[in-house]
Amino acid sequence: MFSNTGAAYIDTMAIWIASGNRQNWEVVKKHNIWGVPKRSKGLHSRVKPGDTILMYVRSETHGDTVLPSAIMGEFKVTELFEDGKPLFTAPPQMGEEVFPYRFRLKPVKIFKEPVEIKPLIPELGFVTNKTMWSGHFRQAMREIPEEDYRKIITVGKV
Repeated sequence: MFSNTGAAYIDTMAIWIASGNRQNWEVVKKHNIWGVPKRSKGLHSRVKPGDTILMYVRSETHGDTVLPSAIMGEFKVTELFEDGKPLFTAPPQMGEEVFPYRFRLKPVKIFKEPVEIKPLIPELGFVTNKTMWSGHFRQAMREIPEEDYRKIITVGKV
C-alpha cells in the first residue's frame, strides 16, 4: 500500500490473543462477540476494526480429563461497542462482571483441532518467561508480534 505521498507503508493492523474459558468460547462461536471487563476500558480503545484476534482458552479439568490450553480460532474485529447485558460467564473472583467492552467479530478460521499452546512456548517471542509461561495469557487480551501469529496459525488445521 502507498500513502498519498507515494511512500510505501506497512499495514498497521494489530494481532491480539484473547484469553477466556471454554464456556465463553462457546459464546464467541455462537454470537461472534468477545468482551473485556470494565477494568480493561483502555485496552478496548486500542483495538481497531480490522485487527485480528486469536481466541485462547485456558486449561480446564473435567473429571479425569484435562483439556489443554489452546488457540481455538481466528477472528477479525468488525466493530467495537459497549453493552451491559450479561452474555459471558465471569470467573468466581470477578463477581458480577458482564464484560461490557465488546467486539463484534467475523470468523476467519475455526480450528478442527485446537492449537495446543504449550508445545509452541519455546518458539513464541512474546512469552519471555518460558517456565511460568501461563502468566503471559492471563490478561483479557494482549497484542502479539506477527511472527508469533504466523507460528501459531501454521500449526492450526481448518
